[in-house]
Amino acid sequence: MKKLYAILKITGCLLCLISAQACKKSYLEKGAIGSVTESTLANKAGVNGLLTGAYSLLDGVGNQDNDFWDLAFASGPSNWIYGGVAADDAHKGSEYGDQPPIVPIENHSVTATNTYINAKWSALYAGIQRANDVLRILVTVKDGSISAAEAKQIKAEAIFLRAVYHLEAAKIWKNVPYIDETVSYANGNYNVSNTLPVWPKLEADFQFAIANLTALNPQPGRANSWAAKAFLAEIYLFEHNYSAAQSLLADVIANGVICSGKKYSLGKFSDNFNPSTKNGPESVFAVQMFVGDPGTSGYNGNVGDALNFPIAGPATCCGFDQPSFSLVNSFKTDPVTGLPLLDNWNDQDVKNDMGIASSAPFTPYDGTLDPRLDHTVGRRGIPYLDWGIMPGQAWVRAQAQGGPYLPIKNVYYKAQEGTTSNQDYWGGQATSNNVNMIRFAEVLLWAAECEVEIGSIAQAQNYVNMIRNRAVDNSDWVKADVANGGSNYNGYSANYFIKPYPEGYFALNGQDYARKAVRFEEKLEMAMEGKRFFDLQRWDNGSGYMADVLNAYIKHETTIPGFNYQTLNGASFTKMKNEYFPIPQVQIDLSVSGGASSLKQNQGY
Repeated sequence: MKKLYAILKITGCLLCLISAQACKKSYLEKGAIGSVTESTLANKAGVNGLLTGAYSLLDGVGNQDNDFWDLAFASGPSNWIYGGVAADDAHKGSEYGDQPPIVPIENHSVTATNTYINAKWSALYAGIQRANDVLRILVTVKDGSISAAEAKQIKAEAIFLRAVYHLEAAKIWKNVPYIDETVSYANGNYNVSNTLPVWPKLEADFQFAIANLTALNPQPGRANSWAAKAFLAEIYLFEHNYSAAQSLLADVIANGVICSGKKYSLGKFSDNFNPSTKNGPESVFAVQMFVGDPGTSGYNGNVGDALNFPIAGPATCCGFDQPSFSLVNSFKTDPVTGLPLLDNWNDQDVKNDMGIASSAPFTPYDGTLDPRLDHTVGRRGIPYLDWGIMPGQAWVRAQAQGGPYLPIKNVYYKAQEGTTSNQDYWGGQATSNNVNMIRFAEVLLWAAECEVEIGSIAQAQNYVNMIRNRAVDNSDWVKADVANGGSNYNGYSANYFIKPYPEGYFALNGQDYARKAVRFEEKLEMAMEGKRFFDLQRWDNGSGYMADVLNAYIKHETTIPGFNYQTLNGASFTKMKNEYFPIPQVQIDLSVSGGASSLKQNQGY
């Protein structure tokens, strides 16, 4: 998808048919460097270019005057801040005063003036308007250059993208304005309210995409009908319409295909996070990252995760998105059954090197662990991809403030340095590592959720065991590196021990147990992928479940000896408020017309 991301990065607000809620006034103040009109775009090349531009903003880069300093990493598709740091996956990391807007997001004191919140809103609504630009110009093409079949596909892809951007916004803010192609500055209707439920509009968009997209789209990163079905199922899950979601997900599982035409399946867990094996059998829909475009300095790569590297070793900055103690503890397994510790996983911390210098002796935890841990978290004494044994504090920015652990799913391999990383961007922190918006394992776990609620508990266990059996395969376990001082457990770096649930186990223990097991499996499988906050949000449904989980997490993390984590001191998650983020104040101000704001603030802010 090199061309898909290279063509329109420079367009910004190309047509400026963009609402005041998504475009800065500074675009109107720049001197003209060329002329682009609707008539010049009303042809096949113009429309396809606009569609490329709509895809382009999936990576969160390109809607601002300056991609880095205007917080492109705050608007990246991985949602590491809003989905991970705001939940119990990870700490902000680095030092307390570094990137201060993340602090209130993590400790649930965020306000409507937070610059990161506005950066994310701006990126999503710029993407929405680019999708709408495609639809507006498509109907003006009269030169015969686009066939009816091509027009149908282009329209369906644009509507699909519009729905994806809206869905991302709805997960963060819930009460968001729905903007379609009829909304524009020229029409004078750009002050759109956010008081009407957005879900029915998104359902309609994805249903249109399902009906009109081809089942097979050979270009990686382009939408097909299976991806649309998976996104629609996600919406149904948020609405707790398990019956509708169950039907869609069963179809995706049985019949869905990737861009090559091969059916979705579970390959190696680690391949989902390896730039050299991206767009594999598990890729339902992924944001395409590429660092080889000439003259871009890597900005078509995964800039959104540029902060999330060790301070040494791979790249040289910046030490953010550090996995939490609670997350690592979740990967402990029962030494007899190989099952997760659903109730007492956080009673005792996995042995770590908190406060121990890299030059001092350290032996890693020798208890039984889920092997997915060391493809998810970098920890002292364990190989960090192919970069060697992680040395502990030498690679951690400020251990006392961020903890001893490092992210790993977003990092490229040493053998790929300079090919899947761009050395012009901060010494290699723009990468070709795709961001998986939906992968097949998540589809299976969503289906398991549905089966627990309205279907067969036995089938829910089957789906979960598909995930666990993949992890049982020791060909993907992290190998021992004895030559460099690593631990050796029968040829592997840690005491890995994992088993599927025994036959009939969910049914024997009942629905509540099955629900807990499915949710815990999602926590393990999707850890550090920006999913956790939104999973908790979806499972809450006004029950206070999310507040209970995150307040228990805060209590645990703030009582760990030697861990002086200022960010969470005194923090508290407030029920019926912190499940969503505040609408950016600048967007509310821009929506004022006749003395009244079209956008209304979320409850509690």
